[in-house]
Amino acid sequence: MITIKVDIVGGSISGLTAAKSLKENKKSIKVVVHEKYKEIGYNHEGRRCGEAHSIENIWKKWKPEAKSIFNNISTVETTIGKKKYVVHRAPNSSCILNRQEFICQLGREAEKLDVIIQTDDKIKTINDLDSDYIIDASGCPSSIRRELGIDKGMRGITYQQTLEDSNYFKSDTVRIHFTDDFGYYWIFPRDPEKKEINLGVGLLGQFECDLKEMLEQFKKEHNIEGKVNYVLGGPIPGGLQRPLKYKNILFVGDAGVGAFPLTGQGIYRALLSGEAAGKCIALDCPRKYPYLMNRLFIKWDVVGKSFVRLIYVLREVGPKSVELASRYFMDFHGKLHQMIH
Repeated sequence: MITIKVDIVGGSISGLTAAKSLKENKKSIKVVVHEKYKEIGYNHEGRRCGEAHSIENIWKKWKPEAKSIFNNISTVETTIGKKKYVVHRAPNSSCILNRQEFICQLGREAEKLDVIIQTDDKIKTINDLDSDYIIDASGCPSSIRRELGIDKGMRGITYQQTLEDSNYFKSDTVRIHFTDDFGYYWIFPRDPEKKEINLGVGLLGQFECDLKEMLEQFKKEHNIEGKVNYVLGGPIPGGLQRPLKYKNILFVGDAGVGAFPLTGQGIYRALLSGEAAGKCIALDCPRKYPYLMNRLFIKWDVVGKSFVRLIYVLREVGPKSVELASRYFMDFHGKLHQMIH
């Protein structure tokens, strides 16, 4: 017997995770996922990130299948000015996702639980939905937040190219370079058969600048070569996007918990928020969802957003101040992590 109906707007990682969570916690719920593209995963927004992902600790439960992984990552190199920080990851604890295939994997798992996935189904207004609850997984910018007039929160902007046959392809290494104005560049290995890399630039906050020009200059400075076969970019939500719940609507993924303010990481947040939203609705405690998300993310959000605001001030002083502050943060990153956990 069907007790309630839930409409999920967006068929990507957070939306499909929420759909699975709903059915896993209460089989009788009718769950409908509305995906605006003609297919899930293999659409433009299915590639909307650098695709790095951790598969350790709590995230083991969402382990990607073989086709959903391009490369296992053993090394993370972070460069600030002339100083390089190198972190070695445990074997099989981090990977580069074939994000599009991972979304399809989540979709297959959801359909096995009798989740209804409707593709080519763009929701123009929430007034067209007749469900008891709505989960907004429409990304950034959120179509539902815009409709309700609550589209606020810290934002950044990104631009990324995918290069094949690149001389910078290194299958087990992720490289990040922080800029003088506390933006960042990333170089992530992608498809090893094509020797692809995801090469991108992101800025925290809204600035008047040409990201494509910045990336091209970065490529020249580092002699990065390869054939561009894919380009994407757009806004990125920096941290929690409040409110996390509005009436009968719960916001997940980029529409809700956003990305980590300092690095733009968002996949694990999408997974955790989707699961929590589904469970809260299934167990008839949706009001608990904002509390759970704040408990998970508020401490790092406060640290991250406070640091970003400090950088805004230091940018007026000069690039050297930004570099020193960034290095200070990295030097004490380990202690901070222990303190707030």
